[in-house]
Amino acid sequence: QVQLVESGGGLVQAGGSLTLSCAVSGRNFGIFAMGWFRQTPGKEREFVAAIRWSFGAAYYADSVKGRFTISRDTGKKTAYLRMISLNPEDTADYYCAADPSFHANIVNAGAYNYWGQGTQVTVSS
Repeated sequence: QVQLVESGGGLVQAGGSLTLSCAVSGRNFGIFAMGWFRQTPGKEREFVAAIRWSFGAAYYADSVKGRFTISRDTGKKTAYLRMISLNPEDTADYYCAADPSFHANIVNAGAYNYWGQGTQVTVSS
């Protein structure tokens, strides 16, 4: 059984930083890509960042470029999202996602079949 467990969310003041982690468990689960998405009430889940597991190529939403960094530890099967210069517009539930299959477009939520439970990030002004 594959599980994605997120951690690292919380309350931070504007201008602050947080690092989210997403650990993948499941024997023989090979990762092709992992992504981070976020969602606020009444809005659709939106892409934040994604990384191709083997080569480490990273992709970002325009709204977070230069502030967020996605990385991975292949040995630990863990992805990270380092967030700096946070602002209240970053407040959301953050979800990590993973998939073992090739997808040309990994910024699309439809590319992922495995999701974490979400972790809340609140940025106060």
